[in-house]
Amino acid sequence: MVYRFRVILDNDTDEDIFRDLEILKSDTLEDLHNIVTQSFGFDGTEMASFYISNDQWDQGEEISLFDLSEDSSARLMNETTLDTVVHEKSTKLIYVYDFLNMWTFYVELAEIVDQTEGHDYPNLMFVQGQVPENAPEKLFEADPNDDFDEFQDGIDVDDYDNLDFDENWN
Repeated sequence: MVYRFRVILDNDTDEDIFRDLEILKSDTLEDLHNIVTQSFGFDGTEMASFYISNDQWDQGEEISLFDLSEDSSARLMNETTLDTVVHEKSTKLIYVYDFLNMWTFYVELAEIVDQTEGHDYPNLMFVQGQVPENAPEKLFEADPNDDFDEFQDGIDVDDYDNLDFDENWN
């Protein structure tokens, strides 16, 4: 079986920038990383990760290109086949390339089709838009619905006798 993905650059411009790709469902996330970087014109030498996502594009479990963890516990792209993380019920991934520039892509499974005889996979099917010279800036904003108030902790800062610094000192 062949997975067809649409990979969309997360940018703040009016122009849509995306690539439609085909890849075998038995290929690894490293194979997907390679076709994504090539199709967007990157050299593929920077650190990158995929994140399993839900329908709201929330960032979930990380699957890295390299294991940089102290305990060698990271899930790696070259050890993870596509069909173990992407299927009919879980169709979305977030891909981040080059952590200094934070190129961010939304990767969505568009369809699953039979393999076509004579086709080579992975395959770049369609190109829309030109990649900008610099990565789009990311705005890290708090959720406007978050009602957290750091000053509503129940501590009276004017009641010095009950602050108990010794017990709560870091």
